[in-house]
Amino acid sequence: MSRVWIFGQDINTDQIVPGRFAPIMLKNEDDLRKYPFVEHRPDFAGTVRSGDIIVAGNNFGCGSSREYAPLALRMVGVGAIIAPLFARIFFRNALNLGIPCFTADLTAQLRDGQEVEMNLEQGLIITDDGSRIALPPPPAFLREVWAAGGIVPFYRQHGRFPGE
Repeated sequence: MSRVWIFGQDINTDQIVPGRFAPIMLKNEDDLRKYPFVEHRPDFAGTVRSGDIIVAGNNFGCGSSREYAPLALRMVGVGAIIAPLFARIFFRNALNLGIPCFTADLTAQLRDGQEVEMNLEQGLIITDDGSRIALPPPPAFLREVWAAGGIVPFYRQHGRFPGE
């Protein structure tokens, strides 16, 4: 089971990992797992579980193009991010890192802390009361990159980029 973390609109990369923590990443990348949402939601980094799902409003990942923001989310095990709209560069960085991102607005359908089961293959969320929520099916190349764990692992496994 995965836990749902609800966030609002316009969650920017400074809220995900404030810029002042960039030097920490340069010294020891593993320390990044201490800082996701350190100011915006201080309980997140210490209690997020591998496979948990972020559900947010419009414009998730806006702001600077800090690659370490989605990296920190991957390092704490975020299993997927669902939002109606992503900042383009954040979406691309998440794809490169193998973090599944789905475009859908589920903020009114799911509760913060709710336990759900997510099936990435089927693009399906099953809630704790048995409700089924179908997500927009991602293209095959996205599913392949997610399964490989990111664009670099995909390339290493296949000797090509998706779609080539």
